[in-house]
Amino acid sequence: MDHETDTEAARETATAGTPAAPARRPRRRPGPVRRTLRLVARIAAGATAALGALVLLFAVVPVPVTPYMVAERIRGGSLAHDWIGWDAIPPAMARAAVAAEDANFCLHWGFDMEAIRDAIDEGRGRGASTISQQVVKNVFLWQGRSWPRKAIEAALTPVVELVWTKRRILHVYLNSVEFGDGVFGVQAAARHHFGVDAADLSAVQAARLAAILPAPKRRDPANPTGFLRERSRAILSGAETIAADGRAACFEAPTSG
Repeated sequence: MDHETDTEAARETATAGTPAAPARRPRRRPGPVRRTLRLVARIAAGATAALGALVLLFAVVPVPVTPYMVAERIRGGSLAHDWIGWDAIPPAMARAAVAAEDANFCLHWGFDMEAIRDAIDEGRGRGASTISQQVVKNVFLWQGRSWPRKAIEAALTPVVELVWTKRRILHVYLNSVEFGDGVFGVQAAARHHFGVDAADLSAVQAARLAAILPAPKRRDPANPTGFLRERSRAILSGAETIAADGRAACFEAPTSG
């Protein structure tokens, strides 16, 4: 008994000599500003991941619909859009679109710096957007001029250029660009304006479709004005030029022999 009593006393003495652990302070909840910043960061991270996944997906899968198509469907009540494969798009249509909208398409990495400098020097609000930028805007973003959209477009365009081939970019462009009120893609445009499939478009019809860009709601390729005829002739000439000087090589199959 004496031994046990001595042991207990020793324990009590040792415990009494040990300093008490400091009391834990309750964790402070983050303030509203910090919570808001965390929420914004999570939304931004989620949006970035979603855009990245769509870029990978649409590198091989047809684009079924775009935000602008949905908006136009709600606004106008109708939507004509038929995705077609690259082989169903005549080379004349591909060359005409590039000649009209982005003659240096095969030479740049998403941004035509020379065109940007020219647009700034001439004070033009439009004219520097490449086909790659237009694809990013049409397929992934919203319309309208705003700095947030421009910033996202500038960040996403090099990613699309890196992941997609030039042919794929042009393929998606020709299947998603607007060719009239509620008319999207070259197949729907060919049927709407000329009553033929895209594969049956003549070089002149292809040039006239390209000529209505970037104002497809105000221009009619089936009943062209003098201005539209002149622009179509210029596009035909430009299409021949880029075919001859190699600026169509990135999307056209090499010729044999």
